[in-house]
Amino acid sequence: MKHNQPDKTSPGRVRGWIKLRKGHLSDEIFSNLALVSALIIVGILVGFIIILNIDAMPAIRKFGPAFIGSSSWDPVRDSFGALPAIYGTLLSSAIGLLIAVPISLGSAIFLTEMAPSWMRGPTSFLIEMLAAIPSVIIGLWGLFVLVPFVRIHLESWLGSKLGFLPFFQGPPFGVGFLSAGIILAIMVIPIITALSREAMRAVPNEQREAMLALGATHWETIRQAVLPYCRSGLIGATTLGLGRALGETMAVTMVIGNNYTLTASLFSPGSTIASKIADEFNEATGEVFIGSLVELALVLFAVTLLVNVVARLIVWRMTVVKEEKE
Repeated sequence: MKHNQPDKTSPGRVRGWIKLRKGHLSDEIFSNLALVSALIIVGILVGFIIILNIDAMPAIRKFGPAFIGSSSWDPVRDSFGALPAIYGTLLSSAIGLLIAVPISLGSAIFLTEMAPSWMRGPTSFLIEMLAAIPSVIIGLWGLFVLVPFVRIHLESWLGSKLGFLPFFQGPPFGVGFLSAGIILAIMVIPIITALSREAMRAVPNEQREAMLALGATHWETIRQAVLPYCRSGLIGATTLGLGRALGETMAVTMVIGNNYTLTASLFSPGSTIASKIADEFNEATGEVFIGSLVELALVLFAVTLLVNVVARLIVWRMTVVKEEKE
């Protein structure tokens, strides 16, 4: 007795086959679109580097590697160097991070672990709103409010108490590395705080409950269970804040004083790579002058890339060590 075999060409079977083919086609289209999007981003980055190298070629040919170590900036004689700008960029960013990281971590710990529920939302919103303020507005505030305060109160006090140190010597100008560092701290605090808060919120509650069950205090729970677990996220947040500090332009330009020199004093006016480009690009004439400014941009790109690579390596190393311990 023969059993009735299903018809492979039945309408239901055909519809299922067509639907399956459409599904495969949609997957292929989506995969190709995602690949094209990734290639576009890479292409933009490569094109950006190529164009900058082409525009900077007159300065690269004339100065070579000596451009990095030279302190000269004389448009009349076509003599240019990047060292004071690199120094000012790193110094002002370091000051900003020294101020911002403790405040940001403290704020993130409070909002995640200690603040009452009714306070967390509004406070987090206000901190994140600070990141939305345009940098030119923060720069104007810094010029008219922060600089006089730093000159009259902060630098005068530091000079009288710690003037024996080279960092706090010289007349209190108000504009300078110290004011630029404070401005950068204000600008990166909301970034580091928001990202650190998200990293701490990702810590499983079991971590906290296990420490509390062992008799640990609230602070011991935070120090031994929460912070070690999200350490890589905190490093990533700090790195993003540093990237913002390295590339900030308008706010720093308004308060740093724009003096192209090397000095240990935080009271002294100085320059960063971004502020030097912003100050002189409109007035630059000649291939070597313009090329030197573009080469400064390449140096800033290289510094930012190096910082991110180092941070990635640190996070990767910490992740590997954590997995080995587990």
